[in-house]
Amino acid sequence: MAAIVPRRPEARLVERRQRGWVDPYAGLDAFDYVRHAPSPAMSAYVEHFWVVTWTGLAEPYEQRIVSHPSVNMTITHDFRQIAGVIKGGFSYTMRGSGRVLGTRFRPGGFRPFLDGPVSQLTGRFVEIGELFGAAGANLVEHVLAEPDARAAVALVDRFLLNLGPHRDPLADEVAALVATMESDMSMTRVDELAAGSGRSVRSLQRLFRDYVGVGPKWVIRRFRLHEAAERVYQGLDLATLAAELGYTDQAHLTHDFTAAVGMPPAAYARLGGRA
Repeated sequence: MAAIVPRRPEARLVERRQRGWVDPYAGLDAFDYVRHAPSPAMSAYVEHFWVVTWTGLAEPYEQRIVSHPSVNMTITHDFRQIAGVIKGGFSYTMRGSGRVLGTRFRPGGFRPFLDGPVSQLTGRFVEIGELFGAAGANLVEHVLAEPDARAAVALVDRFLLNLGPHRDPLADEVAALVATMESDMSMTRVDELAAGSGRSVRSLQRLFRDYVGVGPKWVIRRFRLHEAAERVYQGLDLATLAAELGYTDQAHLTHDFTAAVGMPPAAYARLGGRA
């Protein structure tokens, strides 16, 4: 079932569904964002479908994203690609009117669709037609021609199902580990994750590069940066936050934050102050 993100919520806390959006509430004045759940058969592979629509923008609007440890497949008129995990930030500029339909795979969930480790996609954008051939190119054209967003989502869901992915217990293991890394803010080191998983650190590193595309240390740091952005947006003291998130000092957090978000924490806090 689709869920529409409410505009200008009373609480300043950035909802989990918006984690990774830079200046999230400003964007909700420019576009509508709707999530759709995958079919039961695809839920082992796809976290959700997302649709962004905008109408009659007087000025171009750029939305910057601090990525998640997930593969995304995105279809719009000027962008029809599969993106591996993007280590830096990236952005998309909306002009006039348009629609983007995205498929966010579960961490590890794209591995059954790929003949090789997911790390081969890391930092890359690959055309859907290049990866999935004529059937992929045909999917893009049908999605772009379909005016109804729900029907377009159903086209993508059915296309992925027809590719015949097989349930992979290692993908399920990775998804569970990533969920733990995201929810447990006290987890700041890979050896802590290894101790709880029953795997060695080296085994975890191989597993994550094969199924997620990046190592577990990067995933932990990225989730901590998402948390940092959320808390800075609320006005939390940076020194306190650095200690809570396992950074050696405030300067280290500031460096990582600026590289990912595109601005230092002090500037980002000012955005939160006007929300």
